[in-house]
Amino acid sequence: MNKFLKLMSYWPPFFASGIKVKIVGDNKDQFLVSMPLRIYNKNYVGTHYGGSLYSMCDPFYMLILMEKLGREYLVWDKAAHIQFKKPGKGKVSAHFIISDEEVQSIRQEVESKGKWEPLFTIEVKDESNEVVAFVEKKLWVKKKTEKK
Repeated sequence: MNKFLKLMSYWPPFFASGIKVKIVGDNKDQFLVSMPLRIYNKNYVGTHYGGSLYSMCDPFYMLILMEKLGREYLVWDKAAHIQFKKPGKGKVSAHFIISDEEVQSIRQEVESKGKWEPLFTIEVKDESNEVVAFVEKKLWVKKKTEKK
């Protein structure tokens, strides 16, 4: 997984949009994702294309949770919603992190209910630290069953 994480900036959907991924933290449990405004990720009115703004936020909560929970859990994206607050101009960025306390809470919910659907919200910010968009990501988490 470490090699995969290091190469994420070169994944075609990210590379094509100019999305850069930086791993933050010793445990590879945080990501700082950024995207400059370029000719190939602009919309008709010259601001960030909404699909690129969403794309830069898509996999990170799932990846962090998969790493933190371990192989005995299944983690899937279940739903997403993006709310645009202002036009994205210049470089935009988002910082993804899931605390150990949140992970422990998710484990407890899965243990007591069999599955859990945690909801995370990320702010996409511009260079002035103003919110350009909010992205909500709902995940689906379940403990793997033993094969007999």
